[in-house]
Amino acid sequence: MNFDPRYSGRNFSSVGTRPIRPDGVDKVTGRARYGADFNMAGQLVGRILRSPHAHAVIKKIDTSKAEKLAGVKAVITAKDLPDLTDGDAAMYDILDNSMARKKALYDGHAVAAVAAIDARTARQALKLIEVDYEVLPHVTDVDEAAQHHAPLINDQIFTEGLEEKPAKPSNVTKRTQFGHGDVHKGFAQADFIVERSFKTEQTHQGYIEPHACVASVNADGTADLWVCTQGHFVYRQHCAQLLGLEASKLRVTSSEIGGGFGGKTHVWAEPVALALSRKAGRPVKLVMTRDEVFRASGPTSATSIDVKIGAKKDGTITAAEATLRYSCGPYAGSWAEIGAMTAFACYKLENVKTVGYEVLVNRPKTAAYRAPSAPMAAFAVESSIDELARELGMDAVDFRIKNAAQEGTRASYGPVYGPIGIGPTLEAVKKHPHMKAPLKANQGRGMACGFWFNFGGQTCTDLNIGMDGSVSLAVGTVDVGGSRASLSLVAAEELGIDYSQVKAIVADTSSLGYNDMTDGSRGTFSSSMATISAARNAIKILRDRAAQMWDIPVDDVTWEKGHAIAKGEKYGNLSPLSLKDIAAKSGTTGGPIAGHSELVADGAGVSFATHICDIEVDPETGATRVIRYTVVQDAGKAVHPTYVEGQYQGGAAQGIGWALNEEYIYGKDGRLQNAGFLDYRIPVCSDLPMIDTQILEIPNPNHPYGVRGVGETSIVPPLAAIANAVSNAVGVRMTHIPMSPPRILAALDAEREG
Repeated sequence: MNFDPRYSGRNFSSVGTRPIRPDGVDKVTGRARYGADFNMAGQLVGRILRSPHAHAVIKKIDTSKAEKLAGVKAVITAKDLPDLTDGDAAMYDILDNSMARKKALYDGHAVAAVAAIDARTARQALKLIEVDYEVLPHVTDVDEAAQHHAPLINDQIFTEGLEEKPAKPSNVTKRTQFGHGDVHKGFAQADFIVERSFKTEQTHQGYIEPHACVASVNADGTADLWVCTQGHFVYRQHCAQLLGLEASKLRVTSSEIGGGFGGKTHVWAEPVALALSRKAGRPVKLVMTRDEVFRASGPTSATSIDVKIGAKKDGTITAAEATLRYSCGPYAGSWAEIGAMTAFACYKLENVKTVGYEVLVNRPKTAAYRAPSAPMAAFAVESSIDELARELGMDAVDFRIKNAAQEGTRASYGPVYGPIGIGPTLEAVKKHPHMKAPLKANQGRGMACGFWFNFGGQTCTDLNIGMDGSVSLAVGTVDVGGSRASLSLVAAEELGIDYSQVKAIVADTSSLGYNDMTDGSRGTFSSSMATISAARNAIKILRDRAAQMWDIPVDDVTWEKGHAIAKGEKYGNLSPLSLKDIAAKSGTTGGPIAGHSELVADGAGVSFATHICDIEVDPETGATRVIRYTVVQDAGKAVHPTYVEGQYQGGAAQGIGWALNEEYIYGKDGRLQNAGFLDYRIPVCSDLPMIDTQILEIPNPNHPYGVRGVGETSIVPPLAAIANAVSNAVGVRMTHIPMSPPRILAALDAEREG
């Protein structure tokens, strides 16, 4: 059956309601199994030896003493993970990051691993491994790393994106540019110009569950991997290639996930666990410590951003320009490219230019974090927008409304927008009671806008109808934010049955066709599209079975509210057949009833949000307190409004931590100094107010229900909204995130001295 993904307005009975989550009881009672909860008979304990140096040549590794220790069953180094990447640079980086080959490139880089009968023996074995290092100069700051005299991290890297290939290697891996018009002409037309530089420090996603897996390579060449991941199909492809396995022989099962936010979209220790199992001939369980999570899994980029924006006296922006430098760890990435794409996406601009530079540093390989790269770019741009509005004497909201992108606007990164929600979110903020609430001494209010692309991608779904009328929905997108409930609502809606009749499961890689990584806010968008398609295919079969039961042509059967209806006066004696009625007879009408769908979910709707924040700052200590916070965001269609609100609140909460407290702190020796939640402080309940939310619904024209992704956009505005609030509270423009008390006090001192 051809599937039409276009939006068609309809009234909903299940979608938009707030049923309880299907995994709730298991999670609050402790029955849900996360990555570290799975065990296999005869399993060994895996542990990884990590470099204590930020940059060092590995001259020699002697594992002989560890191998002789009683209870040690396998010891591996890079030679046990040979290069099978066939020139694929991205895969080679994953391989090298999993186990250092020639050089250790950051504090925490894996250099060897052991599998032993228990954790004590494994730890003892690590101490017996002797590594001879030649320590090299290192660089951990993004601006310092971009200088021509900085220590060179990879002498095979020559900056891409330049008109001519440079003669010398560099830590700058790539230059990308976006925009249109003539910014020089635009700035010449401006009556007011604001030009500022900004910095943000590196942060971690802060998921509570560490990375964990159990790997088993069998004697027949097959293998199993149980793992906490946001994309088990991608993990299968990567691990199989790195281990030299046929992908079809590696079965990957995703556990429940105790937070990911993009950090579990990358392979870290899983190839090591598989290599240990292959060498030991037994299953191996490998669980990262919290220290390892911080030192050796992917944080965000640190950034350095220059912004210049000009406007006429009437408030029309005439030109906007940004140069963005993003750290990407010791391996090439595309983080600055994304920042350059998102920076000015909220605005209608005739002249705009953004240039992004990817910069290598001796820090862990950078990973995604919920709308990766966009929060930092928004911080710089939205701070400058606020300052420009002040220069013009305009209200910050009105200035943004005047220049907001709209349907038909050519985006700063290229495409022309369809129906979008930036204007409606700004209008809603302007009318919101929060904007009119009085402020007290030492308090400030800030607001900011944010944008994210969203993504669709390859998706496969099975819908099976039991003889009792129950529906089993097998999906391949990992449930990272309540998607099983949302997809069950969609299946119930399409079939016309009650939500309680549907059970959604996340199938393993051997049970379902390929699904892309659950990232880019694609989970509900793509899998709901596939669920609708699968349900409609099942309905076609249900109609056919009903036609058999009635002995009438199938074209005379319609499907309405969970029932087959014989249409026409001539069938007035035929009572409707429910899904359960038809399923009960399936054994005599052709066998099991199921609907299947595989598709590429195109047309993910772009997403916009506007946030308001009130902050109180103690001028003597620099301490901050969030007084009130409001999120207004377009969901397209809120399938499960409670989950949508939760996504809005979660993104805001993480943004608050990022803006005020969180940062990686490296010493002069290049070692991470705060690799734990005692010293890397994420917000707790007492740090946060109740976060208010307002859901707007501007339907995505490329989804049958109008759905847009919602999970990432909510982290984009907070850095800027909070920075604007703090700046308004203290009367000094804050340009460095996080705005910790020492930075606030330093800014106040600099203002007084200036």
